[in-house]
Order: sequence, then C-alpha cells, then structure tokens
Amino acid sequence: MLDFGREFCNDLAHAEATEWLVTNGLGGYAMGTVAGTLARSYHGLLVAAMSPPDSPGNPPAARTLLLAKLDETVAYRGETFPLHSNRRADHSGARAGESWITPGGYRWLERFRLEGSTPIWSYAFADALLEKRVWMARGANTTYVRYTLLRGGGPAELRLQPLATCRDHHSNVLSAGTFDVQVDSVTNGLRIATGRGAPPFYLLGDFGVEEPADKAGWRGGFYLAVENYRGQKDLECYFATSQLAHSLAPGQSLTVVITTDLHANLDGDDALSRQRAYEQDLLSRAPLPLSTKKPTISSATDQLILAADQFVVTREQPDSQPGSSVIAGYPWFGDWGRDTMIALPGLTLATGRPEVARQILLTFARFVDRGMLPNRFPDAGEEPEYNTIDATLWYVEAIRAYHAATGDDTTLRELYPALAGIVDWHRRGTRYNIRVDPDDGLLYGGQPGVQLTWMDAKLDDWVVTPRIGKPVEISALWYNALRSMSDFATTLGFPLDAGGYRAQAEQTGRGFERFWDAGRGYCFDVIDGPDGPDASLRPNQLFAVSLHHPVLTGPRAASAVDACARSLLTPHGLRSLAPDDPAYVGHYGGDRRRRDAAYHQGTVWGWLIGPFVSAHMRVQGDPAVARSLLEPMLQHLRSGCAGSLSEVFDGDPPHTPRGCSAQAWTVAEVLRVLDVGG
Repeated sequence: MLDFGREFCNDLAHAEATEWLVTNGLGGYAMGTVAGTLARSYHGLLVAAMSPPDSPGNPPAARTLLLAKLDETVAYRGETFPLHSNRRADHSGARAGESWITPGGYRWLERFRLEGSTPIWSYAFADALLEKRVWMARGANTTYVRYTLLRGGGPAELRLQPLATCRDHHSNVLSAGTFDVQVDSVTNGLRIATGRGAPPFYLLGDFGVEEPADKAGWRGGFYLAVENYRGQKDLECYFATSQLAHSLAPGQSLTVVITTDLHANLDGDDALSRQRAYEQDLLSRAPLPLSTKKPTISSATDQLILAADQFVVTREQPDSQPGSSVIAGYPWFGDWGRDTMIALPGLTLATGRPEVARQILLTFARFVDRGMLPNRFPDAGEEPEYNTIDATLWYVEAIRAYHAATGDDTTLRELYPALAGIVDWHRRGTRYNIRVDPDDGLLYGGQPGVQLTWMDAKLDDWVVTPRIGKPVEISALWYNALRSMSDFATTLGFPLDAGGYRAQAEQTGRGFERFWDAGRGYCFDVIDGPDGPDASLRPNQLFAVSLHHPVLTGPRAASAVDACARSLLTPHGLRSLAPDDPAYVGHYGGDRRRRDAAYHQGTVWGWLIGPFVSAHMRVQGDPAVARSLLEPMLQHLRSGCAGSLSEVFDGDPPHTPRGCSAQAWTVAEVLRVLDVGG
C-alpha cells in the first residue's frame, strides 16, 4: 500500500509535502520529507529525548535535535551523482518563488516505500541501484541509516556530509557561529560536542573520515517551507562536519549509527533484525483484525497498529520509578493527560497491549490531585498543570474500557480510591469553579482567561473558545463516569449504589434534557454560560450518543447525529464549527494568532471521526456505512506523514492536512472503531 514510484517521487510538490517518521519509545524521533529536504525546524535524523542545554532531567517532552541530515553523493563509473536535496533561500520570509532546490537529488529517486514503519528510498543512476533505510533502536537515542548497493557494474564511492546542530527541536539556529562545535575522531567514527551543556553524540560505522569538499563549518540559508507557512522563523544554519566515505561493491551495505551512546550496537544486520522482530511481535499480538475479513485494507490495518506504537513512550517518574505515557503528536507535542486518555483504548486495547494500558493508568493515578488529572504532564522539576475539566473524566472512561477488555479486578480495586476521590471532589467543587450543580446534576466549570475543554486554543490572555458554563460533552462524560462508578462498585462487591453514583447519574440524565434545542434539532454546545446558551453547531454533542453510556438516545440522538453529518462531517473528520456560522474559518494557517483563531472555529479534527462512527452506528446500526466512513482516513496513510494520520485539516475542501502530521488520538480513534459491527 505504501509504495511510491517515480510518478510520485519525482513530483517535487508531493515528495516535499509527504513526511516520514521513526521513533524510539522514549519520545525521540527522526523525521523528514520523502524528497530529502528539510521543511520543518523539527526535521532531523536524530532528535533525542534528552535535556536541551537549559533543562535538567530526561522527560519525553525534552527533545534535542542533534543531526539534521546526511547529504549523500555517489561517484560511480566516472560520474558523480548528488542524491541529496536542499531547499535554500538567501533571506528570511522567502516566498515560494524565492527559494530553490539544490542539487536536486530527488530526480534520482526511483522508489519510496515503508517496510513496516521503516522508510526506504531507492536511487537509480546509470545501471546502479542504491537503497537507503532509516530506523531507530528501541529505548535508545540511536538512529540507523543503512545504505545497500543492490546492483551495479562495479563499486560505488559513497560520500556523506553530516549537518549537525544542538538545539531544542522547537527553535532554529538563525546565524552561523551561534555556538562552538567540536568534532573529534574516535574509534569507528566521529564525536560531536557543542559545549552547550548537552551530552555529545557520535557518528559510528565502518567508514573513512575526510574533510568536506568546501571544509567544515557553518552553512546557512536552509529554507524551512512549512515553518514559513506557519508564520515561524524559516531559515536555518547547520554545522558541516568532516565527511564520511565508503566504497560499496554490489550487494554490500554500510550502516551509519547516529547515537548519544558511544557503546551503541554497530551491527546493522542485528539492529535491523531486532526492529523487524519487534514490529512482527506488535502485529502478532493485535486481536483478529478487520484485515482478515476485508483484504482491501489489510495493509492499512497493519500500518495503523505500527503507527499506534510510535506514540507509546516510557515515562520515568520523579522518584525514578518506570511509567508509561503517550506522545500526543509528532513532531512538537509532549505527553498530555487529555490526549493520553482519549487515545488509550485505540493505541493499546485495540492493538492487544493491555499491559501498556495498565501501566499508563497507574502512572497517571499518581498525579491525581483535588480530583483532577494534569493536562500537561510535568517535566523534570516542573509542577503539573491542572487546567482541564475533561482529562479526568476521560481517565474514568479509559479505566472502564480497560476493565471491559481485561476483567482485571485487581487493578480496578487499586485505582478505585482515586476514582472515588475524583467524584467526591467534583461534587463539592475543585479548581476553576469545576463543580456539580445540585439543581440539575450537570457539571459546571470555567473562569475568565482559562481554557478547560479540548477546545483549548489560547494566545496570551485570549481564550478563543472559553466555553464557560456547562459544555455538552462534559456533562455527557460526567454521566458516563457516574454510571461507570456504579458498575465498578458492584463489580468490587460494594453495597448497592455505594457512593450514590447511580442516583447521581439519574439526576444528571434528567438534567441533560436542558441541552436539547428543539427548534434546531440538536444540542446546545454550552448552557448556563455568561451569555446564555450557545447554539453553535459543534461536534461535541456526539459524545452524548457515542460514549459507552449514552445520555442522548432515540429520535433526538438520530437528529443530533444527522445535524453533525449534514454540516460538520468531512472525509477526514469533523469540522469544529459549522460553515454557516459567522465565526467559521475554513483555512488553518498563518502565524500563531491566525492559527489559534482557526483551531476550533472550523478546522477539521481527525480524531472526531471515531465518535462520529460510534454515534452513527448507534443510531443507524449499519456496519457497512460506518466502515465506509473510515476509507478516506485509511487512504490518508499515503499522504501527510506516510503511515500515520494527521492532527487537523482545513475546513474547506480539499481539506489539506495541517498541524502535527502524526497525531495519537487520530490514529487511536480510527483503530478503536475500525472493526465496528464486526
């Protein structure tokens, strides 16, 4: 499925717009474009999960870009073939026509494909064919780049020019000489250090070392097209180190190991075999997939299972105890409470990894405070940020899904005190005016200047969609939490309706009637807000139908789902606001202010296809139609980030992918509903 020939690879617009991603289970990654150009400040061959110079500890959110790329040139049969491509510009803010490609090595690219999650490039020149593949070692800040001369009439002389840096992956190095770079020879390669407080890294392998053609030093003018589109700084400088050189006879390989560990495994065959075995184990553990019944999407199913694993990371706790978490999206997100809990069922339970789900649930239980889960997981030395009303409720739902999949009463009993505390705190009130209204049983929350729901765009003091009051999905989640708590109490043998959860749920269910807007035939998005009920047509009401315990049923549920289908549904998810709303923004782009203004005002969110399919199935009961809604998302595996699914898309056609090109909850929600009705 994910195999592209010259018609794609030599189309520069497509090859530059399509990205690839490999990860290491720590939050580190390597990422770039099919064309080989660098388009984001985040693109690089080793973005290590290690502290940047000004941050202690080793959390997955602290990532440092060490090596941007290897520029390849091959001498073969008396000719020189530059296989690398760079987009350059000579000033900041370049427009599309003011940047250029040099030297255009993408023209030799005959094929690009994924083998599992491993990207593979095939370069054809004269009668030779050179293959390159990139992967990372599990649990290590180590990237492998392996070159194999698959065919040829003689040897090929391969020269590799490393472009190094040492910076937080969010920021650019804008000028040459920003910091000193020390390059030294070591056994089997090079040691590169910057003296900026970060550890050195190494280029290791069976190659020779020689000076670059134009000497080592800083090289500027690398143009980052996506950063320009996002209104960010769009020029970059890298440090050209000594060159790596090696002669390949037909059938021979060279593996370059880019690592923070001087003692990393240098055996390319063994490292590749380990990677293949790891991915085969992932696929073998997944429950009987839809692919066995629907061969046309078998590769897509497997690809999603492998994509899911890229977001699951080891998370060391402050007391050095092991834990697990979820990277919300690559390249820039860290691990977030809300995203983790929404994504957990699809990433772990749908893929046959309940032990990972358990570890995540136990990890986050340690951070429950005043009945709330942190939104942003704390990095080393930082305090958790408890600015979310829904992450905690999604936590209860994640535990329900875990117990339903495993029947693990032991873990449920271990977590039950924290769950009971969550409900008690919400009843009596916690941060940000989050509290149950005793009159209707609905959950209220919010205060000026704070964003609490998943529609959380905020720029300085401007909260774009504040949603103060009683948001519809929050009361739906609260109802589900109460119903689940009642079931948990029964399972654990507590007295009937221990804690009064069922009685509270019944009151919330009756109170939910207040959300219904009979004139429009769908739910208000927020009630009891400072400006009265908000009748904006948004997708949040879908959760009242899609969650395990629906609070909206019958004709009203069908009407609400139909309203969302009519105005919000797109091939790649649901718009966050109906197009006929005066506040609708159909294009997501520009500087941060413009992007934040559009983020939840019409931008399409891929993860919402999951609740829509669940809700549609509940009211229509047609598995064939429900499955057909997922086909465009499966096709999207071929664009954006090959093998993964994007965070957001433009609200207006053609719904171009935007934001993070690999997003955890998008992948997770498609996996969760992939076998709907099966």
